[in-house]
Amino acid sequence: MSGAGDVREPEKVVSIDAEYLSGKRFPYQEDISLVEDIDLETATPGKDLNWLEDVELLEEEGTPAVFDRYSNSFLRIYFPIPEGRENEIARKVLMAHLTGGNSYGIRLKAKHAKFPQPELGPWVEGSAVVGADWKPPVLEGWEPPEH
Repeated sequence: MSGAGDVREPEKVVSIDAEYLSGKRFPYQEDISLVEDIDLETATPGKDLNWLEDVELLEEEGTPAVFDRYSNSFLRIYFPIPEGRENEIARKVLMAHLTGGNSYGIRLKAKHAKFPQPELGPWVEGSAVVGADWKPPVLEGWEPPEH
């Protein structure tokens, strides 16, 4: 029974995934054919692929997933992953996500990057540069205290 003075508890989110942040699933999460042609060496600039080699297939709430460090969230994978190709497929799904500009962390770059950098990262040749004119945010109506 609830009374007039009852306080409703806010929703408790214990894990944030890419779908929660974007409000939708992406096609490459559901169809392996959309990532099969991604060449990981071509998609990754420079000769140092160490960061990509650290990306592994993980599991989020019982579903295969890859971790997107730009948004600190999991990107779930809903198609069957061929045995022996788990990490390769996780890396390809992540690269599709990053190069498509769908990572929430990449979306925040335009507003919050404090130094010039490619919006879509070094993976996308010709990507727009963001952060060249960063200014600290100003809260409307707020004045700094006098010292």
